[in-house]
Amino acid sequence: MNWLSNITPPGIKNMFKRQDDGADALWVKCKNCGEMVFHRDLENTQWVCPSCAHHMPIGAEERLHAFFDDGKFDDIELPETPADPLKFKDERRYADRMRDARRKTGRADAMRIAAGKVQGLPVVAACQDFGFMGGSMGCALGEAFLKGVEEAITRNAALVTFTASGGARMQEGILSLMQMPRTTIGVQMLREAGLPYIVVLTHPTTGGVTASFAMLGDAHIAEPGALIGFAGPRVIEQTIREKLPEGFQRSEFLQEKGMVDLVVHRHELRDAVGKLVRVLTKNGVAKSRVEIPAAATGDEISPPANDAPPAPEEAAVDKAAE
Repeated sequence: MNWLSNITPPGIKNMFKRQDDGADALWVKCKNCGEMVFHRDLENTQWVCPSCAHHMPIGAEERLHAFFDDGKFDDIELPETPADPLKFKDERRYADRMRDARRKTGRADAMRIAAGKVQGLPVVAACQDFGFMGGSMGCALGEAFLKGVEEAITRNAALVTFTASGGARMQEGILSLMQMPRTTIGVQMLREAGLPYIVVLTHPTTGGVTASFAMLGDAHIAEPGALIGFAGPRVIEQTIREKLPEGFQRSEFLQEKGMVDLVVHRHELRDAVGKLVRVLTKNGVAKSRVEIPAAATGDEISPPANDAPPAPEEAAVDKAAE
């Protein structure tokens, strides 16, 4: 630290605080184009840079307010889980890390469940918060996701999941990995109920989240420029010892390869999800899983005539009987 830093007034320092330090700043520097953007302008644009349209990280609270109609939604109470099931400790105790994350975000864990309406249609949203220990997946996140599934089934509503995660939470060991099959079962419950499951992939979505509920949607929407994959590009390059293509694992690259269905700007996300929910349901009401008769689809079925020749299998049986 130099002598100029010592005499700089605190108010000036606060104007240029780093965006990821958890404190408010008057100006925020865009990591893509380097332009300084007024904090209030970013709030009005849902944290999208007005100069280059770079999508900056956004918290669960801001995302849910922008997603639901008129910013109105109901928070769903989540089940409690053990705070430190393995009594884990590395450089710090896991319980202390959890305490700091909860103080910083004001949330119990990395996923939030809310219910409301999108374009007038009932929707339950499961939103990961990357600010809570990198959105890592542990027991609490698995329980929250299953609670979102149950709430969607109870309300006969679509489930929309916003993913943002670095993967499974190492401090919970095998218990965190067990959330992968548990969330997969939750997605199957939605399918059996005939309810749509839509995934919105945000930056970054990696690790065990990508390997489970993030890639099991009826439709996959990604924000522009989001990093989506299991292992990161640097790990892959070190493993295969080859240079990866430009934009590898980014939303646009994955859409070109068929892994992502749509890449949608944050400002257009609510409309896109609303249209998908309307298409996948009948005016917001889940379609029945009962098979629709062919006559209902416009294809007429003529009953077989009494003197029609027997099917090949029947003819073979008759011949054998003779």
